[in-house]
Amino acid sequence: MSVEMKASSVLMDTLPLDYYISPSIDNQTRLFFNYVFPLESDSRLDGWLLMDSIWPTLFLSTTYLLIILEIGPKLMRNRPAYELRYPMMAYNLFQTLFSFWVFSAGAEYFLTGEYNPICQTVDYSNNPKALRALRMSWWYFFSKFIDFMDSFFFVLRKKDNQLSMLHIIHHSTMPIFSWCGVKFAGGGNTSFGGTLNMLVHVFMYAYYFLAATGIKKEYLWWKRYLTKFQLVQFALVILHSSGPFLLPNCQFPKEMSTIFLLNGAMYMVLFTRFYRSAYTKAENKNKTQ
Repeated sequence: MSVEMKASSVLMDTLPLDYYISPSIDNQTRLFFNYVFPLESDSRLDGWLLMDSIWPTLFLSTTYLLIILEIGPKLMRNRPAYELRYPMMAYNLFQTLFSFWVFSAGAEYFLTGEYNPICQTVDYSNNPKALRALRMSWWYFFSKFIDFMDSFFFVLRKKDNQLSMLHIIHHSTMPIFSWCGVKFAGGGNTSFGGTLNMLVHVFMYAYYFLAATGIKKEYLWWKRYLTKFQLVQFALVILHSSGPFLLPNCQFPKEMSTIFLLNGAMYMVLFTRFYRSAYTKAENKNKTQ
């Protein structure tokens, strides 16, 4: 028997009968995850917006890349940059308040003792607290599409220097990573990184809001500490995601922890390079002048 036939046989043994009876786009998603990522998806998410299949998320992330890399720059080529001060103020204020709402919901689970901050398995039941954790995980995922507006504002304002490799990779991949977290482990350990990330966003968008108001730069001295805060965030996510591999009694899925580890490590490298480029090199240059 050929290698291809053996692989096909293995896949057929792992897939449910309804895959062959009623094929659909989502069955392709199921095929991939059954073979590469052997976790059961959360049936409570059936029918939720964007959750039945990963393909809409991939489509939106790809469309985002097309807009900021091709369509947007071409449309703005012969047009003057838009100022957009008031739309940006409104957007950043909304993001600050929205991020605080999601953060406070997640923090409540950890601060009240509902969740173990070291290792928390996912409650897949219909318990009201478990469903609330799942809803907040979904809102965290959905917020990654709202974040696309950061890039769209850069394009409309012709701030091409702001569309760095870090920015583009971060914004285009976060919806995909977040979708996996909600689809297979909405709540539990997944909430740790999401809660921490929304706290970072509270300060980040508050900074952007103040900057958009035209406040004096001396009051925005804490900009560099935002990047440091992000680096601390990734370090904590990496450490926290190691728990299921280091703690024998931790039952959180190792497959999800692997994704979080790779996610945290990738962003740690990218943000470290950005910090060195934006601040360390600039400081050394000033010292030599």
